[in-house]
Amino acid sequence: MFSLPAAAAILAAYLLGSLSFAVLVSRTMGLADPRSYGSGNPGATNVLRSGNKKAALMTLLFDALKGYLPVLAVVLFGARWGLAPTVAAFVGLAAFVGHLWPVFFRFQGGKGVATAAGALLGLNPALGAAVLAVWLLVAFTTRYSSLASIAAAFCAPLVQALVWGVDLSMLAIVGMSLLLVWRHEGNIRKLLAGTESKIGQKAAPAASHTKASAHPPRHLHTSQPKSGHGRKGHRK
Repeated sequence: MFSLPAAAAILAAYLLGSLSFAVLVSRTMGLADPRSYGSGNPGATNVLRSGNKKAALMTLLFDALKGYLPVLAVVLFGARWGLAPTVAAFVGLAAFVGHLWPVFFRFQGGKGVATAAGALLGLNPALGAAVLAVWLLVAFTTRYSSLASIAAAFCAPLVQALVWGVDLSMLAIVGMSLLLVWRHEGNIRKLLAGTESKIGQKAAPAASHTKASAHPPRHLHTSQPKSGHGRKGHRK
């Protein structure tokens, strides 16, 4: 299954996945780096915490496309290069891994929800739509993006196995699901503690780098009048 063209396709998908659009879109629109506020995650949900819905939507779209396009390319044109259909699943996994550990951003990436969804839509539109429906249902019911993502991650391999059966592509789907849940480990702890942020919740103000002094500078103290001066009205 794995040949030189397959390796090239997987490498190209990884490099495309390494483009962190949360950071790129924020820079282009003059916004703060999404890694510097909120959860610190370079993804659409955290960009939304900046209050800029357009930037969040663009991030979501581009992150999904970088998973969708390379998979779709293999599905449509892979046969010309001798690529087996299951190679498309591993191309999607490569794009997803690129988002998690982007070579262009010091291997500090996001959680890959949108990229995984795009990869599944390219691989099997019906599977992608089913997983997306699960995400939307949980997200709109609970307002927790992380919980919706975890639920969708569990459903992806289950739906694939029940409806379309088990083949080599399941390895890639299970791999994405496990990595996605693992990347939400911190969110799981917050959910259990009741401290997880909800969708649309504004980011907390960044901590000031300069703390105000507890005591005003000496030169700002009001001078006290010396004894015997300016007290004419109190003389006996």
